[in-house]
Amino acid sequence: MTTVKVRNVLVFPAGTEIGLEIYRALQHCKEVKLFGAGQAVSNHGYFAYPTYHEVPSINEDGWLEQLNALCQALAIDYILPAYDDVIVALARAQDQGRLAATVISSPLQACEITRSKSATYRALADVVAVPAVYPHADAVPAYPVFLKPDRGQGSFGISLAQSRLQLEAAQAKVADTIICEYLPGEEYTIDCFSDRERGLLFARARSRRRTRNGISVNTHTEQLDGIEDMAAGIGARLGLRGAWFFQLKRASDGRLVLLEVAPRIAGAMATHRMMGVNFPLLSIFEHERLPLSLLLNPGPIEMDRALGNRYRHQLKFSTAYIDLDDTLLLNDKVNTALVQFIFQCVNQGKPVKLITRHAQDLQQTLARHRLAGLFDEVIHLRLKEKKSAHISEPDAIFIDDSFAERRDVAAVCGIPTFDCSMLELLVDSMEALRT
Repeated sequence: MTTVKVRNVLVFPAGTEIGLEIYRALQHCKEVKLFGAGQAVSNHGYFAYPTYHEVPSINEDGWLEQLNALCQALAIDYILPAYDDVIVALARAQDQGRLAATVISSPLQACEITRSKSATYRALADVVAVPAVYPHADAVPAYPVFLKPDRGQGSFGISLAQSRLQLEAAQAKVADTIICEYLPGEEYTIDCFSDRERGLLFARARSRRRTRNGISVNTHTEQLDGIEDMAAGIGARLGLRGAWFFQLKRASDGRLVLLEVAPRIAGAMATHRMMGVNFPLLSIFEHERLPLSLLLNPGPIEMDRALGNRYRHQLKFSTAYIDLDDTLLLNDKVNTALVQFIFQCVNQGKPVKLITRHAQDLQQTLARHRLAGLFDEVIHLRLKEKKSAHISEPDAIFIDDSFAERRDVAAVCGIPTFDCSMLELLVDSMEALRT
């Protein structure tokens, strides 16, 4: 067996949409061991990452010292930044030789330019179409105009002003806004990957069909003419490397106009990850100067996102008892969510026992559904036998669709019982596949 180099990778801050996409992209990669870090505030990083370490915000005193101490304690090789301001802060610390691990990002100058929309527009004005920017209200030729923070993220602080009165009111609410021409058309994100020597290796568009707080929650891969040339020009001018993206919007005359450039992973890059581009992993390989090639599956792909659930609980069990009919088998099909749980138990060394009154030939049924050999024990009961009489472990759990069965087992055995609607509590989405 070939020995695989495993890199210790810290995602910071881990609980952002960016950090969660990095987790999803790298969680099953044999080349990486993942760690999460971020503020000691409620966020999804606590639930997604196997280990989440508390580190102060970059706006607090001592944050870098604590981050460096964590990197040294965990022997971190690489830090993947997952927030716009953090990218710049880490790039500066690295440029000054003050960072205990290597940050995977574009050069500092590119990070600083792209953090400011006005600086980005100035740097790229002769490369791609950029929106007209008006220095003050007196310079606005016509309304509506669009206002956004020069160093914003997501949809925070943006507004559409239909008049000078609305413009001035918006400026009074949000500091450091820029006044731009209004672009009424479709909006696109172009996911990109660049190699520092070979240049642009990937650039594909996706439409932002529905957004929430500036985050794409419905996105669809698109064919857009000319985006490779745009991406190559932007990447070359700014010196971008690894994963990055830019956003475009159609003007009233049909032109595609630049909105922003970001030298980082985007949460909805998962769309192109499904075509074969693992942006975080490739970014690590690009830094290490490994030979890179991309293998793409054909599109199109649409991704839609909604809130999902993860749980923390104090349930501990040694053995799982599982019913067959209407539980593991539903409408003569295998309940794949329950199979996931069964193999989780296998990975954890916990016995799984099938307990059933199945009326047909049980072994034939299990074989037909590829379930033979899956269980540590198969308990085939007669019609009137109670399942509670065959559960001996005091710390077992019982999964069955029947309320009457669950009630009897709970009363007699005093153990937790579950139906299929409760499986998501049992499935550990943070399960590590390697030690």
